[in-house]
Amino acid sequence: MTTMILLFLATIFVAVILALAAHILPNRNSDSEKNSPYECGFDPLNSARLPFSFRFFLVAILFLLFDLEIALLFPLPAASFITHPAILLPIALAFMAILAVGLIFEWVNGGLEWAE
Repeated sequence: MTTMILLFLATIFVAVILALAAHILPNRNSDSEKNSPYECGFDPLNSARLPFSFRFFLVAILFLLFDLEIALLFPLPAASFITHPAILLPIALAFMAILAVGLIFEWVNGGLEWAE
């Protein structure tokens, strides 16, 4: 019982010391940038309706597409040990073929080039 009380008091002591150190030690140099409500790099005094590049969204969608491809095909080696692996291989190859055709289509049409 005394050990539990000792551990409880030690925990409280360490928590109080850390709280005091967090309050006393930081360097509080504030300026107009730090006091600004926005921390994302946009100027809060200008219009919030800045246009985004459509290519940004295209690259993001392509990243998600190929990220999902990896997530869906990653368990394939482990799943190939089931009793009928001949069923999994054509499905995986068809899936990869569809993604490859889509990537080639985007590449040929210049969808992967960032600069206009």
